[in-house]
Amino acid sequence: MRVKSLKRREGIKKGIFLLPNLCTSASLFCGFFSIVKALSGEFLIAAWAILVAGVFDFLDGRVARLTRAESDFGIEYDSLVDLASFGLAPGILVYTWTLYGLKKFGWLAAFFYFACGAMRLARFNLQHNTIEEKRFQGLPIPIAAYVLTTYVIFYHHFFLSPPEGSLIVLIITVILSLLMVSNIRYRSFKEFDFRRKNSFYILVLLVFGIFIVALKPETTMFTLVVSYVLSGIVESLIQIRKKEYVIKHIKRLGQKKKKTMTSGEPGIENKAQEIAVNPDVDSI
Repeated sequence: MRVKSLKRREGIKKGIFLLPNLCTSASLFCGFFSIVKALSGEFLIAAWAILVAGVFDFLDGRVARLTRAESDFGIEYDSLVDLASFGLAPGILVYTWTLYGLKKFGWLAAFFYFACGAMRLARFNLQHNTIEEKRFQGLPIPIAAYVLTTYVIFYHHFFLSPPEGSLIVLIITVILSLLMVSNIRYRSFKEFDFRRKNSFYILVLLVFGIFIVALKPETTMFTLVVSYVLSGIVESLIQIRKKEYVIKHIKRLGQKKKKTMTSGEPGIENKAQEIAVNPDVDSI
C-alpha cells in the first residue's frame, strides 16, 4: 500500500511540474506563430500572438509558485522561451513591418534589441534570487516586447498601411534595448501578496484595469505599457535627487564643523559638557 501511495504522489508531483511547463510551451508556440505571421505580412495577428504569449508567461510563474513546482529546468526553459517570444519574435515583427525600409540600420536595430534581450535574461538568471528578488533591474523583456507590439496595434487603429522605414520605431527599439540592460529599477508584481487581507482591493483594481483595457484595447494597452516604462525612469530620477540632497546636506554639516573647529568656538558637544559641569552656563 505504501509503495502505491508513493507512486501516486510521484505521479501527482510530475503532473504539477508539467503545468507551468505547459504554460511556457504555449508561450513558445505563440512566439513561433507570431514569427510565421510576421513573415507572411499579417502584422496585426503577429502582434496579438506576442500579447497572448505574455499572458502565458505571466501564468507559468504564478502556477509554479502556487503549486510549489519551481525548478532549475523551469527557470532555464522559461528564459529560452522568453528570448524567442519576446526577443526574436518582436525583432522580426518590427523589421518586417517597417525597419526593412531603413536597410542596414533597420536590421541592426532589430538585432541590437534581440542581443540586449538575451543579455537581460542572462543577468536575470544570475540574480533573480538576490538583486531582482523583489524589483527588476532593467526593463523586463516582456514589457519591451509589449511596447513594440502594442505600438503596431495602436498604429493600425489609425492607419491602414504600415509605415516604411519609420525613424520613430527605430528610436523606440534602440531606447527599449538600452533600458533592458540598464540599472533602472522597475516594480515587480511579486511585491503584491494576494494572500493578504488587502488583496481584495488589489483584485478590484485588476478588474477595473481589465475594464479600462476592454473599452479601447488598441489605445489603452499602449498607454498603460508606456506608463510602466516611464514609471521606472521617473522613480530613478527621484531617487537620484534624494541622494544628491542627502550628499549636499552631509557636506554642509561637514563644512559647519570645520568652521567651528577653525574659529576656535566651542562646538555643540563642548557646550553640552560645560552645561553638565556648570549649570550657570547659558544653554545652547
